[in-house]
Amino acid sequence: MALRLDVALKDMSLRAPAPLFERQPQPRGVFTSQRGFMLALGLVSVLVIAVLPFLDASLYTMSIATSALIYIMLCMGLNVVVGYAGLLDLGYIAFFAVGAYVSGIFTTVLGWPMWAALPATVLACIIAGVIIGAPTLRLRSDYLAIVTLGFGEIIRITANNLEITGGPSGIHGIPSWDFGGWSFNDGFNLFGIEFPERVVFYYFVAAVVIVVGVIGAGRLAKGKLGRAWKAVRDDEDAAEAMGINTYIAKISAYIIGAVWAGMAGQLMATHLSAISPNSFQFLYSALILMAVVLGGMGSTPGVIIGALFVSLAPELLRDFAEWRYLIFGVLLVVVMLFRPAGLWPATAVLPWLKRNRPTPPAFTDSISSVEASVMESVDGVPHADVHEGDRS
Repeated sequence: MALRLDVALKDMSLRAPAPLFERQPQPRGVFTSQRGFMLALGLVSVLVIAVLPFLDASLYTMSIATSALIYIMLCMGLNVVVGYAGLLDLGYIAFFAVGAYVSGIFTTVLGWPMWAALPATVLACIIAGVIIGAPTLRLRSDYLAIVTLGFGEIIRITANNLEITGGPSGIHGIPSWDFGGWSFNDGFNLFGIEFPERVVFYYFVAAVVIVVGVIGAGRLAKGKLGRAWKAVRDDEDAAEAMGINTYIAKISAYIIGAVWAGMAGQLMATHLSAISPNSFQFLYSALILMAVVLGGMGSTPGVIIGALFVSLAPELLRDFAEWRYLIFGVLLVVVMLFRPAGLWPATAVLPWLKRNRPTPPAFTDSISSVEASVMESVDGVPHADVHEGDRS
């Protein structure tokens, strides 16, 4: 009997096995899928950003909102380094300073327009990322954190002692963005609606943050490079054993994070029109890292929430005067106690989706399908004979 079965299987033509069950279509609704809900939430956030100037276009509101958007882009860059690649960087503010100072020097000393200084800013951040990252990324954990902290302080002290950076006084009179004969300082009139300079720059920053910061970082995380970063973050030795060049993966994350921070620094320099070494102290590196950890490392919506919390909470508590930083610290401790993985972790699943688990088909159906396919392959051998032969 076994011989007849072997002959029958030997003469069969090879073909891909047909699926035993039909795969259920993936839900795409707003409240029935994680992807649909996140897409709807992103569209609502973009709508809120677009409508905000029509609700309150005061100088204070636009200034705070613009600073919050710049914080979001800065945190998205650090999320690439810490959240995706798992590199603890305590001197990330150094790249923020490089972008701000390079754009300030090129626009005030050399007289370049701000848009022409952007490639120089990106190139300077790439060079800074290679100089700082090449010797330090061979270290791990606490050693890497201490070395990056030292480089952050080196950049600040260097800017404090160079004449071209203005020394302790910094650089003042940084111009706004201008294209041809039109500048952001001029604003514009559209359909009878006046858009002043602060509103135009707010929209410009929002567009840069949404397109470059949020969408760019999200697409990188889902690609081949992003998967390599996450493998290095989870277990560097295992990732290297699987053929991933861990050093290239880490330094690429470091350089991309540096470029993100440099562009945010250029936006901040234009927004404030003046920079000084006191604006790039270690406290700001700690706040940015706190925003990433607080929101959820590796989570795009979590990092956005963390950046908004860190940037807006002190302003919302301004009525409490000298108590506001104490309240801010207490809120941070409470959040970390009750949400240790972050406000929106990367592995978060919407609560109502946890209850809608798909029901798998019955196990007996799969067994009967397999038996039927085997019986069809054995020509002329009844079902009972096969079992009799197996028992014999």
